[in-house]
Amino acid sequence: MKHLIDFIEAKDVSKSLIYKHLKCTKGEAQLIQYVCSRYVKGLEEVPILEMLQENFSQEGYTYLKKLGLVKNLLDLGWLIQMSFGQVKAHETSQLELLSTSVTPSISLLRLLEEGSLEIFLPEVKPYTDHLEYLQDQFDMVALLHKIATFKQGFADNSLSIGRLKNKLTLLTTRIEERVKMTETPIVVEEFFKEKELDEKEKRIFLALLKEEYSGGEGQFRDMNTLIELISFDEYEKIKNRALLEEGAKLITEDIIDYEEILNMFGGVSRSFYLQEEVMQRIIHPKKKKKVTKLKLDALVQEQELFEYLKPTTTLDDVVLHPKTRETLNNVVKQVDKEVFKKLKEWGIKERRGVDARIIFYGAAGTGKTMTAMSLAKTLKRPILSFDCSKILSMYVGESEKNVRRIFDDFRELSKKAKVDPILLLNEADQFLSSRSEGAGSSADKMHNQMQNIFLEQIEKFEGILIATTNLLGNIDKAFSRRFNYKIEFKKPGKKQRLRLWQFMLPENADYDESFDMKELAKFELTGGQISLVIKNTAYKVAVRDESVFTHLDFIEEIEKELGSSFDGSKSMGFKI
Repeated sequence: MKHLIDFIEAKDVSKSLIYKHLKCTKGEAQLIQYVCSRYVKGLEEVPILEMLQENFSQEGYTYLKKLGLVKNLLDLGWLIQMSFGQVKAHETSQLELLSTSVTPSISLLRLLEEGSLEIFLPEVKPYTDHLEYLQDQFDMVALLHKIATFKQGFADNSLSIGRLKNKLTLLTTRIEERVKMTETPIVVEEFFKEKELDEKEKRIFLALLKEEYSGGEGQFRDMNTLIELISFDEYEKIKNRALLEEGAKLITEDIIDYEEILNMFGGVSRSFYLQEEVMQRIIHPKKKKKVTKLKLDALVQEQELFEYLKPTTTLDDVVLHPKTRETLNNVVKQVDKEVFKKLKEWGIKERRGVDARIIFYGAAGTGKTMTAMSLAKTLKRPILSFDCSKILSMYVGESEKNVRRIFDDFRELSKKAKVDPILLLNEADQFLSSRSEGAGSSADKMHNQMQNIFLEQIEKFEGILIATTNLLGNIDKAFSRRFNYKIEFKKPGKKQRLRLWQFMLPENADYDESFDMKELAKFELTGGQISLVIKNTAYKVAVRDESVFTHLDFIEEIEKELGSSFDGSKSMGFKI
């Protein structure tokens, strides 16, 4: 305790043994000396007002002018601010400090006990294996997180940012030196070279890898947390978001991926994770996988049953009826761990993930398929589509067998690709329609048998199944009971039609003064029809020397479309 006693008893604090380590002014050091002298007498918390009044003149409120010294000591990390026995984040207002107390920080007590805060790292030696290397890298991630937390004012430790950065520099230098000395290839370093990752991308990768090894609650999976690790100011935070957006190298090269999850406030947050192939390569570098995970789209190309759809829009990008959006948002919220926890406790669900059997009904071309695809993209799921209208023509004579095959092949593809796709059954009218009672013909019997098998498969289906149909009225009650949600795609009103016109019209095109979008919205068109009218009008205008859209151009195409329409029932659910 010689450093503590020397500091407390020093008549000239600048000549004490630890003064050079404090890196503060003599006046600030005197305040530290005062706090420490009270601390060793059992007074852990010292009121700031009392400390200033006893150390500086009260005449003309001179002591108030010294509040800045206390603020500096808090920023340096030598003192911790207290209020009613609780540690507080550093105050922005100096006058607010007067009502609080301070106590010596852990780093100050360590300095007084050991006489130095210099960091002594073990001798630099080659890494013996990749786990030893990862331990150093995980320590580096923890330091970055501590720095970010300290800057936000939420830290419960008292190390200053300067000392933490110094420790970070020493640790990163040590890692570099050890890597250079290590002759045996380190799998992570080899991966970094192969992918040509920069320092920020490496840190994101290591943070996610640390999460996998620790098996934690996802501390380093959140987008904002990852950005904090690689940013040292607000400008960098904005700039570095590009490293985790669509098109970023880490995502496009299948190194990391993310899930979008609705939070309790209705917003969407992203939770990142390392791709399975990458994880296997890092965690088990000497173990070769016997079975390679196959891409679902490649598997689909090798069969004739399903079509692999590539969604380009999310639920935020389509025009939906408010009730429809609310229903689909509730489906999406099943991925929230708190929601799943409640459902499991109530005995409603046993497996993780989304379970939903949904019917989208409405006239052809009303956006049912697009909405299904948008739901898939929102949930980060692939989607496999089967055209139910082809089932009879494809499998005459063995339709019952092949109805079962739809679901068997779907499960087999999912298993091989190790994914959980959405099954979309388009134009499922004949599957869902009422079964024939007392059917005598072979065709009726075959149809009923086919429906019975279909009913059985729906009953035991796990995951998300969406069936689309034009009419709901003719659906068999047995099927109706098996579907959790039945969502109608209604005819869009004038306001919805105006939004569809606004979103679909080419932004960079030229329009004549006669053009009036509000007048176009009066025509009762579906989103699909509006899209077709715009395309047909564009083909007509593009061949002109002066390619300017006029109001009459659109009216002519609308009249053609309405004159040739076979369907009067329209709805909404189209790309924004």
